[in-house]
Amino acid sequence: MKVLIGGIIGAVLGLIGLGIWWGPFLGLLAGGIPIILLLGGALAIYVGYDEIKDQMKSKKEEKASEVDLEAAKEELQKAKAEAEKYKAELEKTKTVDKAEPVKAKATKKK
Repeated sequence: MKVLIGGIIGAVLGLIGLGIWWGPFLGLLAGGIPIILLLGGALAIYVGYDEIKDQMKSKKEEKASEVDLEAAKEELQKAKAEAEKYKAELEKTKTVDKAEPVKAKATKKK
């Protein structure tokens, strides 16, 4: 409650002071605008520079990730080829294992 009353009193005194010192207020405002514009422009330059720097960094990272992606694709192709080789070897082993019992039965009958 005390804060509310203090805020109301401050606002009323500010309005009274603004009415009394309107001319000096405009002079202060006129002197402050160029400084505010200068500081705002400097901030905009800094933010723009930082944004450009971030974009360049992200492009480098994107290129690096593309290179990593290509390497991963090549590795995947090698792994697939190796898996196919092992599948073929396994199938060959299965057919040889199936044929051996037949040969063994044939030799036992003789």
